[in-house]
Amino acid sequence: MQLEQFPGEEELDSAYADAESFDYVAEEAGQRATASKVLERIERFAAPPGRFLDLGCWVGFLLAEASERGWEAQGVEPSAFASRFARERLGLDVETAGLFDAVLEPAAFRAVFLGDVLEHLIDPVGALIRVGELLEPGGVVAMTLPDAGSRIAKLMGDRWWSVIPTHVHYFTRSSVAEAMSRAGFTPVVAHTAPKAFTVRYYLGRISGYSASLSGGLISIAEQLGLVGRLWTPDFRDRMMVIATRP
Repeated sequence: MQLEQFPGEEELDSAYADAESFDYVAEEAGQRATASKVLERIERFAAPPGRFLDLGCWVGFLLAEASERGWEAQGVEPSAFASRFARERLGLDVETAGLFDAVLEPAAFRAVFLGDVLEHLIDPVGALIRVGELLEPGGVVAMTLPDAGSRIAKLMGDRWWSVIPTHVHYFTRSSVAEAMSRAGFTPVVAHTAPKAFTVRYYLGRISGYSASLSGGLISIAEQLGLVGRLWTPDFRDRMMVIATRP
């Protein structure tokens, strides 16, 4: 599925360049735990560690984890806020640029990761072709993105939490595999990909549906001493797909 009318490239570029989220910065522990699981899966198909590229790396927690695991990590991020945090607070090699505006060495990376990126791109197949040019022979691309074919997505329809203005495409497992195949990749594995956040963060998201319910649940969690605990609920509506480039 896709939007009936796409926003312009300039409109999207401006939205991504201005994006900020201090909530995500505060959730570092959960994001690093999620990143570690992502990297474990990538390393089953891309070992030993080599050059690693994260396109749309946000504040860089996954890149930081990759560096600690022995990868030579590099990132590209259009958000001025997020890329500055990655460089200044985490000391990472991150360029502030559009995902495919950065000057990147071709056939140089053992693994390329796109976390919650493909659904934002007006030409996803073209983007994947570009990714293929960046990979070394036998390299892998890994992506996480919402699964529009999941039961909860179908049940909730346009009330599903992954329906937001900057998501221009809505992929199912079969359609993302088709996109990868058209770009010359061979999909090898697909998993669900839940994220770890604190209980407070997840309960706070409910406010988009009911502020009173969200507040009440947070109050109960505070009384039980649970608000700071990491939680990784798997609604099976977010997927991770890994593919190889022959």
